[in-house]
Amino acid sequence: MINGFKPAAEGVRTRIFQVIFESDTRIAKGFDILLIFAILSSVLVVMLESVESLRLQYGETFYTLEWGFTVLFTIELALRLYCLDRPWSYLKSFYGVIDLISILPSWLALLIPGAQSLIVVRMLRTLRIFRVLRLMEFVGEGRLLLDALRRSGRQIFVFLFTVFMLVNIFASLIYLIEPPEAGFTSIPTSIYWAIVTLTTVGYGDIAPVTPLGQAISVMVMLTGYSIIAVPTGVFSAEVIRSVRADRYSEEACPGCGHDRHDHSAKYCLLCGTWLDETTPDPHEDNDGSAGGNSSPTDSASSQTDSSQTASNSDDTSDPSQPRNGPSV
Repeated sequence: MINGFKPAAEGVRTRIFQVIFESDTRIAKGFDILLIFAILSSVLVVMLESVESLRLQYGETFYTLEWGFTVLFTIELALRLYCLDRPWSYLKSFYGVIDLISILPSWLALLIPGAQSLIVVRMLRTLRIFRVLRLMEFVGEGRLLLDALRRSGRQIFVFLFTVFMLVNIFASLIYLIEPPEAGFTSIPTSIYWAIVTLTTVGYGDIAPVTPLGQAISVMVMLTGYSIIAVPTGVFSAEVIRSVRADRYSEEACPGCGHDRHDHSAKYCLLCGTWLDETTPDPHEDNDGSAGGNSSPTDSASSQTDSSQTASNSDDTSDPSQPRNGPSV
């Protein structure tokens, strides 16, 4: 099973599944490279076709290449559905929808005039490069970012709502203060100016001319600089929390309660307690005298102490008692 999909049956369909959905064999890697080249070439054709001078000169070539890519992607989608056990599950997935949208405009162009202009949605196929190349490192980091964004969504919403209120207040003030000749002819226009100034973009197409309006502009600029750090700090904190949750286990040590252990850790970093309560400690003494939570270090220490105790007992024995030795 790859990404939740599994082949339909043994035989040809399984081999097709291994070529399309896996990248372990030489044939599968060659298919991935061919698919990447086709995707990028298709996007390049769409971009070049949008240039009017090139479209007038090479329109027929672009049209032929576009239909060639359409047929290729249609065959690829058909093979994907053919080799899967549940083809509808792939069509309902994100990449399945992208595959379907990328070929539908070309086929609709045969029936509906003007649908050919919708072919630009094929640019979305570039997202499949991440799946084809199996860039799990980047996909994993992307998931961490999305998880952090999801967790900080409430705080960011409150922040954006506050910014919206500030924008409306500044826009209303500048609209009341500045004359229409300065460009502030309406509140929506003033909102545009407030957003541009608050984000420190400053196009300069609209600018206050009165001293009071310029003072408000300074306030808006300083406010923009100060509020940039707010969402950055909230999002960064959630990213750090997501990274820690992905790296460390959330289960607390049964001995000391420490809850930041690597997922591969067997013993507590602080007290040496065996962490996996479902299985016995392999270093625990057979007679159970060492306790169920002793680590190899504790066991070795107890054995050393026992040896030293026995040695001390021999040294402090009663000197009046004869030692066992060879009889004379």
